[in-house]
Amino acid sequence: MVSSGQLEIALPGFGPEVPDLTLYRWILANVSAGKDSMAMLAELMLHATAAGVVDRIVVVHADLGDAEWDGTRDLAAEHAAFYGLRFEVVARTGSGLLERIEERGMFPSADNRWCTSDFKRGPVRRLITALVREAEAAGHTGPVRILNVMGLRAEESPARRKLLAFTHDGSWTCPCAECERRQRKAKWYKARKLPVPKHANPGWGASNTLRYVDTWLPVHSWSTTEVWTAVWASGLRVHPAYAAGMPRLSCVFCVLASRSALVRAAQLQPALAARYAVVEAKTGHRFRLDVSMAEIIAEAEASPQVAAVACWEG
Repeated sequence: MVSSGQLEIALPGFGPEVPDLTLYRWILANVSAGKDSMAMLAELMLHATAAGVVDRIVVVHADLGDAEWDGTRDLAAEHAAFYGLRFEVVARTGSGLLERIEERGMFPSADNRWCTSDFKRGPVRRLITALVREAEAAGHTGPVRILNVMGLRAEESPARRKLLAFTHDGSWTCPCAECERRQRKAKWYKARKLPVPKHANPGWGASNTLRYVDTWLPVHSWSTTEVWTAVWASGLRVHPAYAAGMPRLSCVFCVLASRSALVRAAQLQPALAARYAVVEAKTGHRFRLDVSMAEIIAEAEASPQVAAVACWEG
């Protein structure tokens, strides 16, 4: 749900780590019910309580249907209820992930993660639009300031290591001074039929004329040990997939997952693995270039319970 519109801007009231939460009409906490989301939510509550803005927090879960672990949606709701927070569920309109894979004739990949845009970023953007309308109906005038909060961490991948803990989610339609400066530069390059360099591209973020959206990653610099320490201290219930050996709570069969994680997932969810194999056979497209779901299932059936499941980047 991070977009290419992220811009580093020196804004009044913002420190290097924690933004001034009182500046926002809405604080949108994106949760998956996984450990990083749990740590993020606990950290957000500390700062929101101190700032007196807990009532502005809206917790959102992007429901992935049967592609995610059983009980994930209910656990995300439980985490929000633990803190007394408003909880919203968003989902893609239309077919589920497996059906969408069959429609497209291909699985997502590390280079083409259309699953994230279709099933997470897009639905969350629709909620942002609804929150803007809600604020306007309550009498708000001018652009609605929204802080989009996520549990992404630098340890998870090289791409996430490059992210900044706080950014403005700029776009071609955002009228803020920094975005307008980039728009002018980008138009200069386009007029000369030159490629627009990254430093001049305003991106395709969530901000526009009606809303001003910033992104904050409260646990971006945290280690896995620090995350689990915060989770155990929070009192929140942990998803049983972790106790079963999974190091992360993403889709059951994430295309970025390690081979051992996929094998363990197939041992835990054999019926779902079989459905993935059927789609693989129908489309003629392998689950991943280096491994097919059929191979994963065969390995899961031939192996004892996987004792050591490797984590993955992405």
